[in-house]
Amino acid sequence: MEFAWLGDFIALTRLGNFSRAAASRNVTQPAFSRRIRALEEWLSVELVDRRTHQITMTPAGKRFAVIAEAVLRDIEHGRQEVQEIAGTSASTVKILVTHALALSFFPQWLASLQARTDAPLLIQMTADNMDASEKMMLDGKAQFCLCHHHPDARSALDGTGFQFASLGNDRLVPVSAPHKTEMTALHPLADGAVNLLAYGPTSGMGRIVSAMTAKSPEAITYNNVFTSHTLVLARMVKEGTGMAWLPLSIVGDELERGILVRAGGEQWDIPVDLRLYRPRARQSPAAESFWTLAVD
Repeated sequence: MEFAWLGDFIALTRLGNFSRAAASRNVTQPAFSRRIRALEEWLSVELVDRRTHQITMTPAGKRFAVIAEAVLRDIEHGRQEVQEIAGTSASTVKILVTHALALSFFPQWLASLQARTDAPLLIQMTADNMDASEKMMLDGKAQFCLCHHHPDARSALDGTGFQFASLGNDRLVPVSAPHKTEMTALHPLADGAVNLLAYGPTSGMGRIVSAMTAKSPEAITYNNVFTSHTLVLARMVKEGTGMAWLPLSIVGDELERGILVRAGGEQWDIPVDLRLYRPRARQSPAAESFWTLAVD
């Protein structure tokens, strides 16, 4: 069995198409198909159901996808650990942070952790969207992921290969710029249509808001007039372009000062959890020390 076959199979499960998966692995489709066949022959089971037009995994394929991801992740973490032990790489902890938390929560949280230890925390922080962060965690390219979570918008990290610690909570509140002459919402949530400033499809916040608005009994049509990430949406709300669901931790001060107003009552608020995800498998000594400090 060749190690590369595991990566091939994971690419196929994620992309659901032989052509796209082959392109992502930089091989031709015939060569890619032969490698998947070779993996099936080595396992003596069929992983892919080829009887339908759309590629689906067999029950064995679905289970092996979980195993293959764990193997690849453990090997990557093992490589990092032995490099750290041998002194060939610094004891740097790699953390993925979604955009909304990178500038608001993360700096103060990291400072509070550093204040509790005499050892310097060597951190490599990468800010990205939730889709990209999930993929990097699944591939073992980072040790931790800090993000928002809501039970109606489950993450790929909610699987058996990961665990999490809750670091706090927040609320996504519907906000709008006020009318110039009165403190009412310029873009209220009311029956009819409303201009929505939306998160992108790769955003974890976008998943959460979409899940909650889909469940709403109110007869409201959302016109997506602009799409971006949290800090840009906050600026566009202030300019009166539309309304958006934004973290109270970010817009609370503007609400108190009247720069922004609520676009709807508290029944429209979306409670969210702040989670720090990590693989269940043991990580490098530096990562394990950081986890202990973070959850203590």
